[in-house]
Amino acid sequence: MSIMIGVSSSIVEEGRLSTALDNVFALDHAHILPVVLPNLAPKKAEHYVAALDGILLTGGGDINPGLFNEDPHPALGSITPERDEFELAIAQAALKREMPILAICRGVQILAIAAGGDMYQDLPSQFNQPLIQHRQVAPRGYGSHRLSLAKHSRLASIANGNELLVNSFHHQAVRQVPSSFKATAWTTDGVIEAIERTDDVFQVGVQWHPEHMKDVASANLFAAFIQACKWYKGTSPAS
Repeated sequence: MSIMIGVSSSIVEEGRLSTALDNVFALDHAHILPVVLPNLAPKKAEHYVAALDGILLTGGGDINPGLFNEDPHPALGSITPERDEFELAIAQAALKREMPILAICRGVQILAIAAGGDMYQDLPSQFNQPLIQHRQVAPRGYGSHRLSLAKHSRLASIANGNELLVNSFHHQAVRQVPSSFKATAWTTDGVIEAIERTDDVFQVGVQWHPEHMKDVASANLFAAFIQACKWYKGTSPAS
């Protein structure tokens, strides 16, 4: 039984789609078919989601604050409205179907917005207390800062403990957690680093990049996501 997992993509220069190969390799298990999604009209999102068994919302550039009714902050970077609109529609369609979602970095912010939350456009100027370094200059696979994980959370179970060392490449972050989710990881400065559905549906967003890390917790996170996609495939009315 093949499991199809949609992988969101960036729009880069010269009209090209792009995603890190690590996103694809992290899903390249037996019977798993990763499918890179184009950024087409949002009306096609529901059709894509109907054909999939899970969604990986990947990292990338800044997000249009118009999605949560804010004007651009002076520190906002470049945005890609086509990606924002398509990914938001993909996330909303997956939320509606209670489909497994793993959302990474930019992806956790899209997930939060899709479910009714919002985000900081720029942590250094909008967060109300001193910050640790959230844009590391260390190699991508290096865990640069610690997280505290909520007890009895899905992530704590995956990490087999209440602390985790992760990498960090962002200046935006989840601010208001949607009502159907809960925050389950924080840096020492108090920034939210992960959200999870409050029920048993596997919809998890993390602010770091586990696809670039080689630790056991990162491997376990992808394994848990893949297992959730397999379960969804077996229980979905379309299967």
